[in-house]
Amino acid sequence: MNTKVLVSLSLLMGLGAVLHLVVPGIAFGVKPDMMLTMMFLAIILFPEKKNVFLVAVTAGVISGLTSTFPGGGFIPNIIDKFITAFLFYFMFLAIRKFTKSFISIGFLTAIGTLISGTVFLAAAHYIVGLPEAFLLMFAGAVLPAIVLNVIAVAIIYPIVTGLVKRSNIPANI
Repeated sequence: MNTKVLVSLSLLMGLGAVLHLVVPGIAFGVKPDMMLTMMFLAIILFPEKKNVFLVAVTAGVISGLTSTFPGGGFIPNIIDKFITAFLFYFMFLAIRKFTKSFISIGFLTAIGTLISGTVFLAAAHYIVGLPEAFLLMFAGAVLPAIVLNVIAVAIIYPIVTGLVKRSNIPANI
């Protein structure tokens, strides 16, 4: 694995950890998962299976450790990030053959966040139980997370791609 790629992935995961830590829990202890934004950017910039696996595990553990979900969100976060990362990766590979536009990146982010929220709530429901109804928690946490993540990608993606183009990092731009 290229050291520059590994450092870049680490930086993205570190930024994701900070974003995930500072965003407060809004709906019954569930917070919009801003770690997804960085995970998606890492997959877009470095779309290889080994990178996706590394990012999925890292994002899952960090999200689990900083979770405010009542009753424990560690295991649901790991399950969620692993499934979401690989589904996002496969969707990205399918769509990049046709387009790699700014709009398609935002669309993939919305779909990825939707998948992530659904998988997290389903896993949490079966492992520790939900404090409120599934649809109520979905509307209170997942829908705002979709909006926040699309806005964050719209702001961060051009900045990161500009920085990567100026450096010698072997990214997929």
